[in-house]
Amino acid sequence: METQEQEIKSESRLTFLEATSIIVGHGVGAGILAVPYLASRAPWWDFFWILALAYFINLILHLMIAELSLNNGGAQFVKCFENELFTGRFKKIATWIVFGFLAFSVLCNVASFITGSAAVFSSWFGLPSWAGMLLYYVIAGLVVFFGMKIVGICEKYSVIAMVVVIGILFTATLRSQMSPLPSTLYANTNLMALYSTVAFSLSAVMSVPQVVKGVNGDRKKIIGAIAAGTGINTFLIIVVTFMTLLGAGTAITKNGALVDLSAHLGGWVSIVGYVFSLLALSTSFWANTLNMRDIISEQTKWNLKLCWLLATLPCLLLALFGMASFVGFARLAGVIQVLTGIGIIIAYSRSRRRTGLSPICGRFGTLPFQIMVILGSIAATVGSVLAVK
Repeated sequence: METQEQEIKSESRLTFLEATSIIVGHGVGAGILAVPYLASRAPWWDFFWILALAYFINLILHLMIAELSLNNGGAQFVKCFENELFTGRFKKIATWIVFGFLAFSVLCNVASFITGSAAVFSSWFGLPSWAGMLLYYVIAGLVVFFGMKIVGICEKYSVIAMVVVIGILFTATLRSQMSPLPSTLYANTNLMALYSTVAFSLSAVMSVPQVVKGVNGDRKKIIGAIAAGTGINTFLIIVVTFMTLLGAGTAITKNGALVDLSAHLGGWVSIVGYVFSLLALSTSFWANTLNMRDIISEQTKWNLKLCWLLATLPCLLLALFGMASFVGFARLAGVIQVLTGIGIIIAYSRSRRRTGLSPICGRFGTLPFQIMVILGSIAATVGSVLAVK
C-alpha cells in the first residue's frame, strides 16, 4: 500500500506508551465521569453487558478509522472524508459542512471539560465558577500550545497518576459505609442513554489519526495502542462507576462522579478525588483540542498556534456563557460525534475497496462488521437525546 511505504508527516513521534495514553486520555473525561449517574438509573447487572457491547463495537470502529487514516497518510477524518467520500462540484461544501458539525461537537465536548473542572475548583477552593474556568483554561491550554509531543508526555504521566489515584479512592470507598447497588430499572430508555454515554466514554475517534501519525504508521503499534487504550478506559469505567455507586449511593448528581464521591467521603479523600477529576478532564481537554487544532490546520493551512487559539477559545466562551449542566454538555457532544461514525464507515468501505488491502482490520473490516458499527452509532445517537428518568 502506497501510503504505508511513505513517511507519514508528523510534527513529532510518539512512544507506544504515549500513543496508548492519548487514546486513554481522550476517553477519560466528561463521559466516564457522567456514566455513574446514568448507571444509577438502571440495574447494576445491565451495566456489564452494555459495557461489553460498547467496547467491542468501539474497538472495531477505532481500528477502521486507523486504517482509513493510514490509507490517507495519517490524515484526520475530515480530510479523509474529502478524499474518499465527497466528489463533484459540491465536494468542498460538503467537507466544510462536516467540518462545522465536528467543530460544534468538539466545542460542546471541551466546554464540558472546562465546566467540570470549574465545578472541582468551586468544591475544592470555593472559587467562583467563572474564575475556575479561566484558571483551568490557561493551565490546560498551555500544554496543547506547545504541541503533540508535550501532549503525549503529559498524557502518559497523567494516566499513570490516574491509575494510582483510582487505587487510593477504591480502597477508601471499601473502608467507608457503602450503599446498596441499584437494582431498579426506572425506564427502558435509560438503558439506551447508558449505552450512549458508555460508547462516548470509550470514543477516541479523533485521536486515532494522532496515533497513526505518532507511530509513523507502524501496524503493530497502532493496533496495540488502540486495544490497550480502549481496554484501560473500560477498566477505569468499571472502577469509577462501582466506586461511585457504592460510595455515593442515591446522592449521585449530574456534576460528575468524583465530585459526588468526594463530597460523600470528605477529608483527605475528597482532595484525591478532585485530583483525579482534574487529571481525567485535562487528558480529554488536551486530546480533543489537539485534534481540533490539526483539523483546522489541515483545512485552512494556517499557523498551528493560530489554529490552537481557534480550537480552544470558543470552548471557553461557551463554558462561560453555557446553558447546560456537566452531564448535559457531555451528552450533547455525543450526539454529533457518534453520528460521524456512519460517515466514517462509508469512507472506510470506499478506502478499503480502493486499496484492495486491509492490514489493520482484516476480516473485522468486512461488511457485516461495518453494518454492526453503523447500527451501534445509530443506537448511541438515539440514546444521546433520550430523557433519563
